[in-house]
Amino acid sequence: MMNEYKSLAVQYLAGTVQISKPASPNPVTFDSPASEVMTDLRKIQAAVIAPSITMEIANTYMMQRGVRTLLVMNDDNSLAGIITATDILGEKPMRFIQERGVKHNEILVMDMMTPLDKLEAIPLEEVMHARVGNIVASLRESDRLHALVIDDIAIGLPRICGIFSWTQIEKQLGTVITPTNVAKSFAEIESTLIAS
Repeated sequence: MMNEYKSLAVQYLAGTVQISKPASPNPVTFDSPASEVMTDLRKIQAAVIAPSITMEIANTYMMQRGVRTLLVMNDDNSLAGIITATDILGEKPMRFIQERGVKHNEILVMDMMTPLDKLEAIPLEEVMHARVGNIVASLRESDRLHALVIDDIAIGLPRICGIFSWTQIEKQLGTVITPTNVAKSFAEIESTLIAS
């Protein structure tokens, strides 16, 4: 099989040789195409977790992967929901413990996630014509820190093909954008500080 490939010509190195550097990405502004701040799941493997995993493991996994959102997947690889660092570090788990009388380490991802039927997604066609400012406005309006992008035109079933994240957008803009809603609790303020 391999003998159909020829080896490539080489050259010997001498004198002063430099190393290429990636072109510095253009700074993102509110007017940049929205696609520049989208995590494109067609190019990057999504961080996923099962609904039956404990919330503590989910939190550890987020820290290991350096992400603040996990897509929660059913056994048949369909989307069950989404869980964020705020779901885990906010007051949601404390309320759940009080309501259900469970221990912190017994809380499962499915108990804290936002289920599929409560999620919205922006159609990919919309994103193609949108600017970063449109995404920030949409996140503000929905009072969320993340937005999913759905590709309905894909062959077969609709697919989530991207994620917008408030922290990612701030990172790329190089500035802190104040959400219209003020952080609701110390836990959320704390998790905002930890994330940065």
